[in-house]
Amino acid sequence: MTPTARRTLLWLLVLLGLYVGTWAAFFPASFYESFPGPFSSWIALDGPYNEHLIRDVGTFNLGLAAASAAATRYRDPAPGLVVGLAWIVYSLPHLGYHLRHLDHLGAADVVGQVVSLSSTLVLALPLLLPVRAAAPDRGVEVAR
Repeated sequence: MTPTARRTLLWLLVLLGLYVGTWAAFFPASFYESFPGPFSSWIALDGPYNEHLIRDVGTFNLGLAAASAAATRYRDPAPGLVVGLAWIVYSLPHLGYHLRHLDHLGAADVVGQVVSLSSTLVLALPLLLPVRAAAPDRGVEVAR
């Protein structure tokens, strides 16, 4: 993986973390009632409202987003690898839980939930790969 690809994956994780994190941390009732968006509600179907838990999920996602953003600033791949591992540790059990609790959702919501919850895992897994240097520039030399 190139440094540019690594940074791109990290920035995509930042965006996902900010989306979930900002909504849940600062607007927990709305998150509970309306997540993932205006056409569905996945959280409210899963149990009673718990403001503390929703805000915790939000701040956790904001923390992962901040760590991902910080990792983009380093040429060394180690920070990206650590952040990728953190996203994987978060994403695997989260996805596993939801895969076992899809029976209360319609077909479109099942697909949406599986795809959206898999996205952080799919974006984070390549961060564990070794980073290779970008290809050398093979531009035309200008005569002096």
